[in-house]
Amino acid sequence: MSPTVLHVRAETKPLEHRSSITPSIAKKLVDAGYVVNVERSSLSIFNDSEYEGTGASLVPEGSWTDVPKEHIIIGLKELPEEDFPLKHTHVQFAHCYKDQGGWQNVLSRFPRGNGTLLDLEFLEDENGRRVAAFGYHAGFAGAALSLMAWAHQLVHGKDSLLPGVKPYENENLLIDDVKKAVAEGKAKTGRLPRVLVIGALGRCGRGAVDLCVKAGLEDIIQWDIAETKAKQGPYQEIVESDIFVNCIYLSAKIPPFIDQASLASPQRKLAVVCDVSCDTTNPNNPIPIYDINTTFSEPTVPVKLGADATDLPLTVISIDHLPSLLPREASEAFSSALLPSLLELNDWKNARVWAQAEKLFKDKCAKLPESTA
Repeated sequence: MSPTVLHVRAETKPLEHRSSITPSIAKKLVDAGYVVNVERSSLSIFNDSEYEGTGASLVPEGSWTDVPKEHIIIGLKELPEEDFPLKHTHVQFAHCYKDQGGWQNVLSRFPRGNGTLLDLEFLEDENGRRVAAFGYHAGFAGAALSLMAWAHQLVHGKDSLLPGVKPYENENLLIDDVKKAVAEGKAKTGRLPRVLVIGALGRCGRGAVDLCVKAGLEDIIQWDIAETKAKQGPYQEIVESDIFVNCIYLSAKIPPFIDQASLASPQRKLAVVCDVSCDTTNPNNPIPIYDINTTFSEPTVPVKLGADATDLPLTVISIDHLPSLLPREASEAFSSALLPSLLELNDWKNARVWAQAEKLFKDKCAKLPESTA
């Protein structure tokens, strides 16, 4: 029986520096009997040379389209917006299972080419918990950028937006910059900001809270399901905080956390919203005050406030690949957590995690309009 071939494709999303399979994990897969081909990458935080000695083979960037159908294609972010049918089994985040904008076009490429999508977002253990996630580093990075944006607005004026940022080589460098920004903001206001995190008990929320603690903050409000169920939104507590970090996993329609009416409160201190969950195009988005994703090159977007609102500016961070701010640590943590499942790919149709992902894929495909299927 021929060994299973895993083809690690290079990421193409601008400023996406993470990798689905790190050099250390590539070596473990090779040692377990897999053939691992890694595309050369102009973006990855891991240099091509770091894969030398792992047993993996370096192949040309973008070569996944031409490899045999039996090869399993592993990536992170969604594929480029093209229309050709997909013939392979793809392991990736596709962002097309929750009625996101254009989901039919993304999903339909797989059945049209007799390919399969095994979506990383929906790989679950026996208890329904995701086997691997970037949540912790997403929350950590989102909170970091939120504090930078809050301070930048105070230091440079209400019409000045946080300039572009680049990935950090390590966590300590990021924390140093955040502490510097917070100190500058405190010098302007005489106080540290109040931060409210919703979803604080999850991976993402824990990352956001940990960043705030490491940055020296003292007023960190931590909410989870108990607090949001106690009363319906919109929540005045959000409006009266300086920064709101949304870290929930949205699975159903819920009342909005904030809206234009609540933002008109004369008690509003809210200056920065970081929607780490980033359900921008989801019709059930509980933060209906913005409608575009932001990027590392333009991290914030100003919110258009109503005529009754105070002149305090409000910006939103809605970057859908926040963990790439710390690409090395985020990749290592994710890839290590995913390894036990990766080791089952040689017989994935009989492995519970992957078989469950295939069933979900088929169920979603059944909902495709006939015109796209």
